[in-house]
Amino acid sequence: MGDVTVLLQRLNEGDFAARDAVLELIYGELTRLAARHLAGERHERELEPHALVHEAWLRMAELERIAWQDRKHFVAMAARVMRQVLIDAARKRNSQKRDGGIQVTLTGLAAQQGAANTDFLSLHAALEQLAEIDPARAELVELRYFGGLTIEETAEILGSSPATVKRNWEVARGWLYRSLGGGATGEASPQ
Repeated sequence: MGDVTVLLQRLNEGDFAARDAVLELIYGELTRLAARHLAGERHERELEPHALVHEAWLRMAELERIAWQDRKHFVAMAARVMRQVLIDAARKRNSQKRDGGIQVTLTGLAAQQGAANTDFLSLHAALEQLAEIDPARAELVELRYFGGLTIEETAEILGSSPATVKRNWEVARGWLYRSLGGGATGEASPQ
């Protein structure tokens, strides 16, 4: 982990050879995150885990004025960029088909068993609403769902305890579940 931080600092100083070394060190982790996320898709996937990682990596390489802080910062940004790649793919597919876009199962996000499938665009809109009222919980959802991080990994990145992350995750996923039409308005979903 420390190696990634050192390499990111070198990249900040203009050593672009460090970029390739960062990818080499973190590629497996990013691919596992992408695979976990894409495993829940209901329709035939347009993106495979490696393709999602590569597209996110290309977009991150184009980002300017980012002062990479450490591995945590890098993983959080990767989760955000992967989310945008998936949203763009859903929009593209939605513009080509009338079925509402890429359908996914919100594994771990639904507050009840047997949750309905939803699409990335609906999730994106709901997540944007959540970000307006609670940016911290929206970031948590981004890390857990789009980044595929565990409670412990998310706690490490957010600098919080696993218990706090778990509690906030339950609240956020319940809010999103209701927002996506899965529960009665204004009522907490049973656990």
